[in-house]
Amino acid sequence: MQTRHVKIIGTGKYMPKRRVTDSEMDRALGVPEGWVRKKTNVIHRHFVEDETASLMGAKAAYEALAAAELTFNDIDCLVCTSGTMEQPIPCTAALIQEAMGQQHSGVPAFDMNSTCLSFVAGLDVMSYLVDAGRYRRVLLVSTEIASKGLNWKQKESAALFGDGAAAAVIAKSGPEERSRILSASMETYSAGAHLSEIRGGGSGRPAGGFAPETAEHYMFDMQGEPLFRMASKKLPDFMNRLLAGAGCSIANIKLVIPHQGSAMAMRLLSRKLRISEEQLLYITPDHGNTIAASIPMGLHEAIRQNRIERGDRVLLVGTSAGLTLGGVVLDY
Repeated sequence: MQTRHVKIIGTGKYMPKRRVTDSEMDRALGVPEGWVRKKTNVIHRHFVEDETASLMGAKAAYEALAAAELTFNDIDCLVCTSGTMEQPIPCTAALIQEAMGQQHSGVPAFDMNSTCLSFVAGLDVMSYLVDAGRYRRVLLVSTEIASKGLNWKQKESAALFGDGAAAAVIAKSGPEERSRILSASMETYSAGAHLSEIRGGGSGRPAGGFAPETAEHYMFDMQGEPLFRMASKKLPDFMNRLLAGAGCSIANIKLVIPHQGSAMAMRLLSRKLRISEEQLLYITPDHGNTIAASIPMGLHEAIRQNRIERGDRVLLVGTSAGLTLGGVVLDY
């Protein structure tokens, strides 16, 4: 059974102090004024100054706990659902626990990484453990620093990204409550595995092999056009299967919260899936692409802006490196 009696009881968000306008990005990329806005529709995004991924994650996590009217002592598990890591070892979740001042708590902390779909994957997997009673409450944290790994020679991809963190607390819903997860799905087509990647830093290209002449292997590399073509071909059928699993159609969805990949991706989503403007949450212009944090940021904004109420049907959906497609249908 796909249905899980699990609800999201609190969300939080943290944006870095430095606000970067599209004009600043034009200058940094050496392109004409207005190029970034035309290509990406990102008017501004945030880049870290002295913040770390764990610090941002801790701030978002505490905001989510406050929204849920809980303290850290009420949490059974902390999962970092991010596409970027602060350092290879230990996991970023352990560093978030430390940044929260909870280093003696003993609360289990580990990472789940499916790049831009990490939050979706984490919500899917951990909801089963909550529904089964293994954990009472789980804190999911997506914290991303894209700005440190951009290849500024690849102007179209570098223009997309921003930094930031978001968090959500999940718990079991009661038998009288409508909140539940109806369906979730993920499909990976590794024919596109090398269309979006960072090759360096792992065992394939160890960090010790870094040199100025090999620096591009340690930066983000994306082939946008073939990736877009592949995703656009796969997405409609994937969505049909996901919605069929929930026993509904796109017309039954109150709000679609997509991964904020790019303006082009949003147009594709709307056109191919026939999503109305009222159904689509679009935060790209003032966030940019914040990797795995983009979907929980969208969820946080949907709640904050009163775009959804308890019982409303919500679709979380996106694509990630892999090439992977993923989504969750839930009654908020």
